[in-house]
Amino acid sequence: MDTLRFLDILGFAVGLIYLLLEYKASIWLWLASIVMPAIDMVLYFKAGLYADFGMAIYYCLAGVYGYVSWKWFKRASGRQPEQRGERPVTRYKRSHILPSAAALLLLWFGIWWMLTHWTNSTVPVADAFTTALSIVALWALAQKYAEQWLLWLVVDVVCCVLYVRKGIPFKAAIYGIYTVVAVFGYRKWLRMIA
Repeated sequence: MDTLRFLDILGFAVGLIYLLLEYKASIWLWLASIVMPAIDMVLYFKAGLYADFGMAIYYCLAGVYGYVSWKWFKRASGRQPEQRGERPVTRYKRSHILPSAAALLLLWFGIWWMLTHWTNSTVPVADAFTTALSIVALWALAQKYAEQWLLWLVVDVVCCVLYVRKGIPFKAAIYGIYTVVAVFGYRKWLRMIA
């Protein structure tokens, strides 16, 4: 078995564990979100998906941020003293929609520009889009917003097609599974809102 195929299969296995933990809103998803992108860094670099390679570095760092954000969430409760505890599932704040959209567009253009000028990427628009939207979606996940699932749904569909095209079928398959689970995950997280 060649290295690319082995990494694809290993990333697939860790991705399934990650998905199960995310669906359950388990804080342990963040450990898997550090291991999986470490595997993916090598896979993406070998496949020539440079924006995804950079995204995997971001995922590793965001895994640490996400764990801290979920574990040591500060909860203000009116006149009561501040309490610490695990972050609850909430709705995406309206005040974050416009800044999130602006960040998405700026990131998409910036990453696309870098890919077209500094790499030999054969899919710069799609690679830049999924990377930019993933940055926004991962931030929304760290905030434990239920709507993060909708952002991931778009990423998952585009990535599934992209990875089939690039010849990494196990990664494509996991994104196909992510697409289905995103629908159910969104519904489950909506029920978890207190």
